[in-house]
Amino acid sequence: MSLERLDLNLLVYLDVLLRERNVTRAASLLGITQPAMSNGLRRLRETFSDPLLVRTSEGMMPTERALSLQPVIRSVLATVEQAVEPNVQFDAASSDRVFRIMTSDYGESTLIPLVLERLADEAPGVVLDVLTPSDLSFQDVEQGHVDLVINRFDSMPQAFHQVTLWLDSFSCLFSRDNPIAADYSLETYLQSGHIWVSKTGMGASMGITPQDIKRLGWVDEALKKLGRQRHINVFTRHYQSAARMAEQKNLVATIPSRAALLQRDNPRLQMREPPFEIPKFELKMAWSPLLQQNRAHEWIRRLIVDVAQNSTP
Repeated sequence: MSLERLDLNLLVYLDVLLRERNVTRAASLLGITQPAMSNGLRRLRETFSDPLLVRTSEGMMPTERALSLQPVIRSVLATVEQAVEPNVQFDAASSDRVFRIMTSDYGESTLIPLVLERLADEAPGVVLDVLTPSDLSFQDVEQGHVDLVINRFDSMPQAFHQVTLWLDSFSCLFSRDNPIAADYSLETYLQSGHIWVSKTGMGASMGITPQDIKRLGWVDEALKKLGRQRHINVFTRHYQSAARMAEQKNLVATIPSRAALLQRDNPRLQMREPPFEIPKFELKMAWSPLLQQNRAHEWIRRLIVDVAQNSTP
């Protein structure tokens, strides 16, 4: 293949086609007709001597060659975009830019409202599309399809840029009618039933069972070091759901303190420090190196860091 014959527009077509895996949707996103997109796909197949996308019972699926091309094409297009407008400043006040942010229930309930408050003053036209980790993968972030991922990370791709937004501790929420409200200790804590927040839920198919409690995270790892174990009665995927479940008189929710503090005005709940030591954790923000020099991206990163680091629980 000669580079002289390569149409840059075809790379744009292929980038969208591989993301959408649907000719009609890809055409709509690019504002062209479906026949024009089909013709573009035909030319791409000729250029790369590969089908690129093949029709299956599950829809259009990329070939191995297409998957290998996807990150390269995304990188090329990002570089071209930066070269074409190297000095264009981002005008937040007039922008209607959509930023896609992948975060958990924790980040969505504790950080995003603070960010929205700032956006209302500084960039009222900017839109946030908040996605959960189950919606996408690190690959989507790496390829620039997601602007930012905000979460607690055990690990992440080495190439990602990252910054710590804040440190948080853990707190216990339980009903004022729970017996431990009158006699709060490690022993009474362990005698209670517990709520645990899991992104996958509970079950053998998820690799998490009551017998496999050691895999459940910070709280249970801290208890394990003491040679102790709690009994999990409820698995949920949302911190605020866990907080409301803790209104039952036999349950305790041990959750990040900033999430627990959202229930500070709930008359049914009491909030206490855990009766044992749990290490603090970092909430981090990460992004693809493809977006590092993007002016709009630089602006939203600075805003989020400023909001987070100047916030008080």
